[in-house]
Amino acid sequence: MLTHRSPVGLVRLELPIFVDPEIFSMKIAILGTRGIPNHYGGFEQFAEFFSVFLASRGHEVYTYCSANHPYKESHFHGVHLIHCTDPEDRIGTAGQFLYDLNCILDSRKRNFDIILQLGYTSSSVWYRLLPKKPVVITNMDGLEWKRTKFSRPVQRMLKWAEKLAVKSSDALVADSLGIQRHLQDVYGATSTYIAYGAHLFTTPDESILAEYDVVKEAYNMLIARLEPENNIEMILDGVVEAQDPTPFLVIGKHETKFGTYLKNKFGGYPQIRFIGGVYNLNHLNNLRFFSKLYFHGHSVGGTNPSLLEAMASGALIAAHQNEFNASILKDSGLYFSQKADVAALLTNTKKSDNLQRIQRNSEAIVQEFNWNSINEAYEQLFFQLYHDRA
Repeated sequence: MLTHRSPVGLVRLELPIFVDPEIFSMKIAILGTRGIPNHYGGFEQFAEFFSVFLASRGHEVYTYCSANHPYKESHFHGVHLIHCTDPEDRIGTAGQFLYDLNCILDSRKRNFDIILQLGYTSSSVWYRLLPKKPVVITNMDGLEWKRTKFSRPVQRMLKWAEKLAVKSSDALVADSLGIQRHLQDVYGATSTYIAYGAHLFTTPDESILAEYDVVKEAYNMLIARLEPENNIEMILDGVVEAQDPTPFLVIGKHETKFGTYLKNKFGGYPQIRFIGGVYNLNHLNNLRFFSKLYFHGHSVGGTNPSLLEAMASGALIAAHQNEFNASILKDSGLYFSQKADVAALLTNTKKSDNLQRIQRNSEAIVQEFNWNSINEAYEQLFFQLYHDRA
């Protein structure tokens, strides 16, 4: 028996101890993202790191990409890229369903051993079209049906989609213990807990701050999609209540209905600066590292990638109080649940008084949430499921 222990759990494989990669290499597909290299968000970042890792281990790896993705090459660091038609730019959200359908239809022609689906919201409705041969593994993402940006009918549809994903997958991955409990309690479904990972940031470069017109530890910030459940309005209300003139950077794509609302509401406060999306990871790491306080308002979902990246970058984190954030940060974060808490944190917190929190977060990245351990845990799960299917 081959036993692999990692911080994300114990995985036992009925395989020889000496595994010949020539024998046990697999043909693997990754679906459910807009593609790699990452130009969008957390799942894309994971898909980039994980697919390159798998290719380096000798597996034949295919990552599906939107035809609208700016990177048009057919390979990326050993990973095969399959670009599928994506009409989202023309018809809106409905295009996501058609893009996922196109990816699934293409996968039927490829003779994969493993299909990893990242999320389910626009793919599980097509579950009957998934190929029968491969093992289908779904990362269940967060509780999408709780997102307040969606109307009641859409929330009901998403809950139905969640149920379909549970029903149609050969195996489920939960990226947080909260999601794992939800799957067990609601569906009686077993899942494997594997969180996201992050790379520890060790090369700060203060000169980058000049591009954003800020100076070391004299600004606060957040990075998030501008959506209601990320509590951005609550955070910015706290900034206003604190009457704090310290620059506050809001990093995230703001050309949305809610983004427009926030810009209209807070446009009269010069300290609040809407930067837009920033996808240069080195810039983001430096901005987090040199900030005074980093606010993480996410309240729906599992192990949010931006939270781990903030931990890895040496930021002092003030997080929305909920089970998802608390299960990751534990006592190494500061917490808020209303705008008055935000105002108090801005007024009373000194980064120099909280260096032990920052150090504990760095240790957690090294010991629990490093990408090597996360990638290896996924690969071991693939081996197990592939062997069980054979």
